[in-house]
Amino acid sequence: MTKSEETNQRASGRVETYSPPPWAKDAHTPSFAEYQKRWQESINDPEKFWGKLASELVWDKDYDKVLEWNRPFAKWFTGGKLNASVQCLDKFQDTETFDKTALIWIGEPGERREITYRQLHEEVNQFAAGLKELGYQKGDRVAIYLPMIPELVVATLACARIGAIHTVIFAGFSADSIRDRVEDSGATLVITSDGAWRRGSKILLKNIVDDALGQIDSVKNVVVVQRNTENLEEFTHSMTPDRDTYYTKVISTGPATCEPESMDSEDPLFILYTSGTTGKPKGIYHTHAGYLLGTMISTREVFDLKSNDVFWCTADVGWITGHSYIIYGPMQNGVTQVMYEGAPNFPNPDRFWEIVAAEKVSIFYTAPTAIRAFMKWGDNWPQKHDLSSLRLLGTVGEPINPEAWRWYHKTIGAERCPIVDTWWQTETGTISLTPLPGATTTKPGSATFPFYGIDAVILDEAGEELQTGQGLLAIRKPWPAMMRGIWGDEQRYRDTYWSKWGGKYYFPGDGAFRDDDGYFWIVGRVDDVVNTSGHRIGTAELESAFVEHETVTEAAVIGIPHEIKGEGLVGFVTLRDGNEPSEELAVELRAWIGEKIGSFAKPERVIFAADLPKTRSGKIMRRLLRDVATGKALGDVTTLADPGVMNELREQYQDD
Repeated sequence: MTKSEETNQRASGRVETYSPPPWAKDAHTPSFAEYQKRWQESINDPEKFWGKLASELVWDKDYDKVLEWNRPFAKWFTGGKLNASVQCLDKFQDTETFDKTALIWIGEPGERREITYRQLHEEVNQFAAGLKELGYQKGDRVAIYLPMIPELVVATLACARIGAIHTVIFAGFSADSIRDRVEDSGATLVITSDGAWRRGSKILLKNIVDDALGQIDSVKNVVVVQRNTENLEEFTHSMTPDRDTYYTKVISTGPATCEPESMDSEDPLFILYTSGTTGKPKGIYHTHAGYLLGTMISTREVFDLKSNDVFWCTADVGWITGHSYIIYGPMQNGVTQVMYEGAPNFPNPDRFWEIVAAEKVSIFYTAPTAIRAFMKWGDNWPQKHDLSSLRLLGTVGEPINPEAWRWYHKTIGAERCPIVDTWWQTETGTISLTPLPGATTTKPGSATFPFYGIDAVILDEAGEELQTGQGLLAIRKPWPAMMRGIWGDEQRYRDTYWSKWGGKYYFPGDGAFRDDDGYFWIVGRVDDVVNTSGHRIGTAELESAFVEHETVTEAAVIGIPHEIKGEGLVGFVTLRDGNEPSEELAVELRAWIGEKIGSFAKPERVIFAADLPKTRSGKIMRRLLRDVATGKALGDVTTLADPGVMNELREQYQDD
């Protein structure tokens, strides 16, 4: 079947479908008819819909109005007051949940801790009180640069408790990246760790922070968590007098309790930086009530959370997925969850499956990039473990190609676990397009339908709505968890997200199409589109075609200048184990793309890569691949999971 035939089949909806599981009748949303009814209400009468759900939050003062919409600025639950740490901890004090395990933490070297909601509540109170003793209060900005350890959860909730605005910086960023974020946010406190483990190596985080703060005078205090209290010499570091304090001292010097600050619904809760086209990171900020409600409801509905579930989101809290679906969403629902420090393939490629089996994980949420890596490593690794505890799988971070979806469904889910393929962004705050496991018949590769409150449409360049076909994804109306702006730069917020189509729609920057059944399919960023021989084609479509070949586990496609075609294509390809790179295979793959997409899409070159340059959240850095292909000096590689990948690729590209 040619790619055009496949596209026509997909556009008409004629692809294989997967029905909801047998337990659908007991799901929070038990049927598609019920989903449609609730979604229509959320769009037609959002004040009634969200007002009803807002009663589940613990309010210090009730709100006056559900929504004030002055495009592009929304305010939700105006006049209301509440506290985020109360929603995650205090509200369980008189329930069985308070003594339930909140976190099962596993360190990369193998340590394991179980922490209850009661224990978390105690430590959050102690740390919040200690922060107040240091002089921090409502409105102060606090930068958090910690690995995936329990103190990361404590730190975010302690900031929320005193009303300080936290900005979590992924603990893989360089000193320059830390400096940019600290300066832009105006943070005066940094919370870090002496070190962390990553693929068996020690990462000296405190030393990186010291480098970052060498030219910053605004930071008055640095609080240092000691990663391994049994061996304090493990991560060598220095302490700056009158600035640096150990975490243990902070939590022991203040009162045992800290009264939660009563925060306005629209007070900022956190700032999270995401990449921008100008090179300067954008400080996306979210506020309290709308974000808290959105994360609570979406976690419960999308993952169909039950009281006995063990939930594992494999993201890092340094990204929005970790904010929404490790801290604020799951904890408001009182669920037990796994938190893991390390890499999925250390010490062996079955580390995730070992944890799933040992901890009886029932809900597993990970990235398509990770799934393709699992495919590459081979089926034998998951097959070594009993994964029968799983009842639901999820994907996040980028569109998942159908082949990876099918592998995930068959090899990990044993063809019995529904997959929630979720689309959303740092900016949306919560999941925006998704199946609901008890209600939605799924199609591999489709994010299916909008979540409650998301009025998603497909538009052409002129702003005309397309009922079917390919165009640009847009959202018509406000939703509670939407970002409130870019920190300190209102104009950039308007220009980036609301300038297209006369400011009438939120534009997330993604292309998408809608099939004849109304299903949404994300085709990737519109800036990941190449124009070759007059044909515009998304790199996601090309990469998906590569992965359909039996030898390929992962691919990244970039465009390079071409004097005849405008842009020529270069495919960087990772092979499944057991396949060897060869000129013959490169020719075969070029022909394969010609067959699946069209002769115009044949790559100029196919480069075999043992691995692709990825951030530690799993995103492929195509910008760096373009640097390699065009001979430019490499940009910043410090955010990569393995910076050495770039040197290998550059040598291989030049030798090829």
